[in-house]
Amino acid sequence: MKRTSLDEPDKGLLAEAERHLSSGVPSQDVSETPLDHGPSGRIERRLPIIVVVRLAPGLGPASNGGERTFTDNISPSGARIFSKHPWQPGDLVWVTPQNAEVAPAKVIYCQRLPDARYTIGVAFQDHPVSWSAMQRFNNL
Repeated sequence: MKRTSLDEPDKGLLAEAERHLSSGVPSQDVSETPLDHGPSGRIERRLPIIVVVRLAPGLGPASNGGERTFTDNISPSGARIFSKHPWQPGDLVWVTPQNAEVAPAKVIYCQRLPDARYTIGVAFQDHPVSWSAMQRFNNL
């Protein structure tokens, strides 16, 4: 099995993302789930940008393990990420975006999708994430 780095595009993963976008699963509706349970909702607007990430349990220092997956939307303080595994609100995870440093995050919600996958909302814990894809989007 050929291993690819996060810097190299994974054609299979990108094809899966494309299938998701054309599957009729409305990311917009599900993305409306607030990051917090307070009356104000999200801290900031998320952009519907797909970024390849590595998602791993936050029990120890981040490693090369974990699940290679992709985002549905991103912001500097959080993201919505697809996963093959269920997560519990409050779980600590390591999110490693493509071309960025590993970021500790806390799971805010986990929703099961019709295709037996899950989507999780995470809030970054230590500092905002500088997504290279978001910087390109903001420069348009």
